[in-house]
Amino acid sequence: MLAAAEPGLADGLVLLAYPLHPPKKPEQLRIDHFPTLSTPALFVHGSRDGFGSIAELTAALKLIPARTELVTVQSAGHDLFSAKTADAVTTTVVKAFWKFVAP
Repeated sequence: MLAAAEPGLADGLVLLAYPLHPPKKPEQLRIDHFPTLSTPALFVHGSRDGFGSIAELTAALKLIPARTELVTVQSAGHDLFSAKTADAVTTTVVKAFWKFVAP
């Protein structure tokens, strides 16, 4: 929200497990600031995150006028870590970020 309110504050954002809505309350979306976000944003989200599905987040990202990218961590919940993902999450996030900000 701060980056939407103060454009130019950051050159890019990495949003880990963005809480799109409270669990089991998809009608309470937290996206009012998305249409004013002019900072490029990389979203990293678990495929089993209770705070928003991949489909919900994909739809919400269309509201952001800045460049966005969504990286899905398969089998991960809101904490992004599971027995299957723990070793790879950090590497995945760093590689995705460098690719996202590369000229």
